[in-house]
Amino acid sequence: MKSIREIDITNKTVFIRVDFNVPMDEQQNITNDTRIQAVLPTLRYALDNQAKLIVASHMGRPKGKKLPELSLKPIAKRLGRLLEKDVKMANDCIGPDVKSLVSAMKTSDIVLLENLRFRREEQKNNDKFAKELASLCDVYVNDAFAVSHRVNASVVAITKYAPVSVAGFLLQKEIGYFSKIMANPQHPVVAIIGGAKVSDKLMALANMLDHVDKFIIGGAMANTFLKSKGYGVGKSKIEENLVEAAGSIMKKAAKRKIKFYLPVDAVVARRFDPKAQTKLVPIQEIPENWMAMDIGPATSLLFSEVLYDAKTVIWNGPMGALEIDSFSRGTIAMVHSVANCYALTIVGGGETDIAIHKEKADDRITYISTGGGAFLTMLEGKTLPAVAALQNCEKKMDK
Repeated sequence: MKSIREIDITNKTVFIRVDFNVPMDEQQNITNDTRIQAVLPTLRYALDNQAKLIVASHMGRPKGKKLPELSLKPIAKRLGRLLEKDVKMANDCIGPDVKSLVSAMKTSDIVLLENLRFRREEQKNNDKFAKELASLCDVYVNDAFAVSHRVNASVVAITKYAPVSVAGFLLQKEIGYFSKIMANPQHPVVAIIGGAKVSDKLMALANMLDHVDKFIIGGAMANTFLKSKGYGVGKSKIEENLVEAAGSIMKKAAKRKIKFYLPVDAVVARRFDPKAQTKLVPIQEIPENWMAMDIGPATSLLFSEVLYDAKTVIWNGPMGALEIDSFSRGTIAMVHSVANCYALTIVGGGETDIAIHKEKADDRITYISTGGGAFLTMLEGKTLPAVAALQNCEKKMDK
């Protein structure tokens, strides 16, 4: 992949695909602008080099409908404040009005296109749509790591039509950290994997058997592993069809002398409800009609001790139902354990990121990835489709 730094962008129209899919409250106030802050170095570099800057992103899942609550207008205001510049907001992402707005741009102007997913063609990787986007620019820059695992028009098909396609600083930084932890990490390497489903993370777990020394498993997905060991887990969420696969992962880990840590106690409740009665029980004593909702304090202590000698820590996914306060304590305890350990710490996944920022521990984590799905795809050992598209462009240029 070629970097934006390696090409001349002076006086050129530069289209930068970013991920501004940030959380907002009911009044459309941005509640966390980490993803906006993350791409500022690329945007500032383009502005400092006197480019005409088109910025494009998606927001939410509008499925081709123009939903006012998923407009990028609040983003334009926040971006303008952060860059201390006027950001012009387009009413669409393609079409005559957008072309007119772009053609009137002067050096160091910024135009933010409207939500790419207001067009169905975006998620269908439609060639005609990608060609229209590419026609707006002289240079295309992908700085949207968090959607680079998607085969979408603005990250994949567009590279076939843009005159030049390169990577932004954030995309390069994310991939650089992954090469550190997967290609040549400092050992012991500890992988902390949480979240709801084993199915989402099975391939990542299988691939990491070649890289890690210890696994810590939390969240609802731990129930499937516990079931495979013969524990009764009450009415806890499990994936019956993956009980055998979970057991197989643990057997492979044991053969390779990889330590595998599961919860030893749990916070349980009869239902998923903030008002539900809770109990703290050992894993062997989950009542028949109750569900495990979070790891307990004994598990938090155990997991903290597992990190004691770690040199590299990879974390993806919460330890419990983070959205309910009484089931968030296991994840919060893990935030502080990871933040306090003497290791290179790399964290990915939306909910994990939220917990870290809520606890104001972000300055004690080596790197917080902006991607959840993209982070997992790389843990699976796969090349991201959008990265492959950029690499193919580079190969064509070399020929």
